[in-house]
Amino acid sequence: MADSLPDGGISPRILRSETVLVLALSLGASGFSALISFVGSLTKPGGLKHQAANLNTSYAPGRPWLDLAWQLFGIATALVPVALVAHLLLREGAGGLKVIGFDRTRPWPDLGRGTLIAAGIGSAGLAFYLAARAAGGNLTVVPESLPDVWWKYPVLILSALQNAVLEEVIVVGYLLRRLGQLGWTPMGALVASAVLRGSYHLYQGVGGFIGNMVMGVVFVLLYRRWQRVGPLVVAHALLDIGAFVGYALLAGNVSWLPTM
Repeated sequence: MADSLPDGGISPRILRSETVLVLALSLGASGFSALISFVGSLTKPGGLKHQAANLNTSYAPGRPWLDLAWQLFGIATALVPVALVAHLLLREGAGGLKVIGFDRTRPWPDLGRGTLIAAGIGSAGLAFYLAARAAGGNLTVVPESLPDVWWKYPVLILSALQNAVLEEVIVVGYLLRRLGQLGWTPMGALVASAVLRGSYHLYQGVGGFIGNMVMGVVFVLLYRRWQRVGPLVVAHALLDIGAFVGYALLAGNVSWLPTM
């Protein structure tokens, strides 16, 4: 993973502006949105655990085909920043997303490593969420509240894949590359990536912020070891699929899973 400035006369000032713009169009903006949402939750009467953080909700209740169109539109447009990053890395002459290890050259190692990561983080993350909610530091996360229609589970899986690709490509691969090129220390870049990941989960509460920040540290360390975001995308996708589909199947049927 090269940390030198790209060829073609691209100055550090332009790289800084580019990075800020990419984040402003994607997860940096989500971080500010999550902060505003968290402040609203804190100032609302009642504890955090009595409020809900809703993910994957209906856009057109009672109109399933229109709802499906909006769901697919939202998933597709959320991936536009990834396409932008791919374009910027191609313009740099780095080979596009391949330079950060998001390609099809090592599918089985990526799948195996990602599955192991998901297995390790999944159980610990669930336990941490339940503890944080019980302590009053987290909202009740409702991973899905879609209507019971035929496209429900395919859309949940696509949503999980979109989250995984967007976050790992931008927050790990792209951001670490750009910060390295701009002269940030490895520790500074790690902290920036982890805090950014935590920030756009702050709408869930303090537990969501801390838990995802810790996950961010682990993901950065693994990325530096393997030089690939592929395993991280696999792990993130499996974690979100487990959360979204698992909640859809288990909510109301088991006593240990909080619902609203």
